[in-house]
Amino acid sequence: MDRADAHALALRCHQVLEPLHAMVYFAPEVEQGFVDAGLAQGRMCYFAGRAAPMGPVGPGVVTSTFYNFNPELVARHVPRAWGLVEPDEVLKIRFAKAGEALRRLLGGAADSAELAELATLVREAADGCSPEGRPLYAAHADLEWPGDPVTSLWHGITLLREFRGDGHIAVLVSEGLSGLHALVTHTATGQSFRTEVTKSLRGWSDEQWSAAEDELRAQGLLDDAGGLTDAGRAQRDRIEERTTAVATGPYQRIGPDKAARIAELGRGFARTALKAGAIPRDLFADG
Repeated sequence: MDRADAHALALRCHQVLEPLHAMVYFAPEVEQGFVDAGLAQGRMCYFAGRAAPMGPVGPGVVTSTFYNFNPELVARHVPRAWGLVEPDEVLKIRFAKAGEALRRLLGGAADSAELAELATLVREAADGCSPEGRPLYAAHADLEWPGDPVTSLWHGITLLREFRGDGHIAVLVSEGLSGLHALVTHTATGQSFRTEVTKSLRGWSDEQWSAAEDELRAQGLLDDAGGLTDAGRAQRDRIEERTTAVATGPYQRIGPDKAARIAELGRGFARTALKAGAIPRDLFADG
C-alpha cells in the first residue's frame, strides 16, 4: 500500500470507528457503574476511566497525556479518585459497562458474524501499533483482551484511538500549541463541540479562553471574530495531515483489503450506534 492510499484508509477507519469508542463517554451505564462503585458523578468518572490503565497516577500525568484539560480541573479529581475506587476496579467496571453499552446501541447486530469479523480485523490492526512515544496507548495495550467479541471490538478500537491520540499530541507539541491553544483552534474549525460546551467539559474559564484567543490572534492564527485565519486553517490542516500520517502503521501492516473491510464494516456499525444515540448531537457546533 503506497503512502497516499495508507493515509486515506487510516483516516477513513478512524472516522468510522471513533463513535464506537467515544460512546463510552456518554453511555449512562458506564457513568452509573462508576458512581455505584464510589466515584463522583461527572468529570471524575471520565478521568478515572481513561487514566486507570496507567495505574494510580497523579494529576500531572493525566494532564500531560490528556493534554487539553485545565490542570486545575484534573487536580480536583486525581488522585482523589484512586482513594475512592482503585484503578484495577475502575478497569473492570469500564470494560463491563462499555460492552453493555455497545450491545445496547447495536441491538441484534452485536451478535452478528460481521461484528465478530470486525473485532478480529481491528485486533489485527491494533497488533501493528508500536508503543514507543505513545504512553496512553501503551498503558491500554498492557491490558488483557476481553473474551467476547463486542468488548474486544471496543478495546481494539480504543487502542487504535489512543495510538492516534498520542501521535496527535506529539504533532501539536511540534507545532508549538499548548493544550488550550490547540483546543481553541480546533473549536474554531466548527468541527468540534460548541465553544461553551468545550469550555465546560475541559474546565477553562471565559477569561482563560479569551486570553488564549488574544495570544493566537497575536500569532496570526485567529481573526478578530475568533475564526481561523488562512494561517490558522493551514496549521489545522497540517496538524490533521501529520496526525493521520503517523497513525497509518496499523493499516499498512494489515494491508489495503483488510483496512478497507474495517472501514466498510465500521461504517455500518457506527451508523447504527449513532442512530441509537451514541453521541449527543446537541453538543456540537453544527447541532
